[in-house]
Amino acid sequence: MENSSSSQAEALNGTWAQAHRAEILENPLQTYLLGIIISICGNVLISVSLNIQKYAHVRQSQRGSKPYYTSALWWCGVVLMGVGELGNFAAYGFAPASLIAPLGCVSVIASAIISVVFLKETVRASDIVGGSLAITGTYVLVTFAPHTSTHITAHLVQYYSVSWYFLLYLFLEIVLFCILLYLYKVRKVKHIVIVMLLVALLASLTVISVKAVSGMITESIKGQLQLIYPIFYIMLLVMIASCAFQIKFLNQAMKMFDATEVVPINFVFFTASAILAGIVFYQEFEGLALLNIFMFLFGCLLSFLGVFLITRNRPKIKQQDRNFIAMSRIPGTRHTDTVQPEAKTPTYGSLAAKLMCNRADQTDDS
Repeated sequence: MENSSSSQAEALNGTWAQAHRAEILENPLQTYLLGIIISICGNVLISVSLNIQKYAHVRQSQRGSKPYYTSALWWCGVVLMGVGELGNFAAYGFAPASLIAPLGCVSVIASAIISVVFLKETVRASDIVGGSLAITGTYVLVTFAPHTSTHITAHLVQYYSVSWYFLLYLFLEIVLFCILLYLYKVRKVKHIVIVMLLVALLASLTVISVKAVSGMITESIKGQLQLIYPIFYIMLLVMIASCAFQIKFLNQAMKMFDATEVVPINFVFFTASAILAGIVFYQEFEGLALLNIFMFLFGCLLSFLGVFLITRNRPKIKQQDRNFIAMSRIPGTRHTDTVQPEAKTPTYGSLAAKLMCNRADQTDDS
């Protein structure tokens, strides 16, 4: 009896392993390309929405009439951003997470191009070099990324969630997060790396949960209902909570540091955490050749350098101060040309100029 029960258990385990392997290996090329296209389109829409909101802010500040949230153009940008983020969310259900995350550099490239064409920002040599590196890196990582993606089901997410390597990874992440949070909140260490690491650790959980939720919704649409399992709602809760705290720390970083520092560091850390999450939780690099892994990481490095060059010392749009009055519009402009006399005259200097203006006023009044 014991031998028969053990043989039955081994047969069940073998059947489960074969089904699991077939589920991983089954991924049509059309589905893989669909995920890439959806992600690229979503990132382009995000960059368009950001520039529309930037233009709305500039226009409203110059007019100085109504708040920015009363502008229809600003709301159009918000809607486009929502559509773009929804596209990125859907892309995780079709392609590996380690590929979708690095494609975020498309948003930086498109934003730089739109800023130059429509917002009339200056084209720098670093923009051209950075854009070329980012495009090359995107092509390399798409070519050598893992071309297999798991069909995400509730049973598969449960199987991955209790694996020992993910539990070890989660334990180390929690310990590191607690240490960084102690340094940031208690010790008051306000360093950009600490804040960005907190965001990246939360982003790792976000990527895992987003891919799980998106994959289960995709399978449900195909006809295999996954929304009846508790693991779906657990992942949905993790996704919402991690996104909320991630946005909180990211906003704090934007208040303390310049955007030219936050954007490239956040992109590098987020991409690295997303790739690591895909490797550990979804085993996306399993069976991938060493050359493919090296070229994929090389493509990510090129994208990192490109984003850094594009965002480095980015020129800001000059906004006119509402409290500023042009010299030509000041009453009594006929005296403004004598505020600063010629250096060769004996009355050179601010005090002498003031006395000279007062003398001129008395003469006009007389």
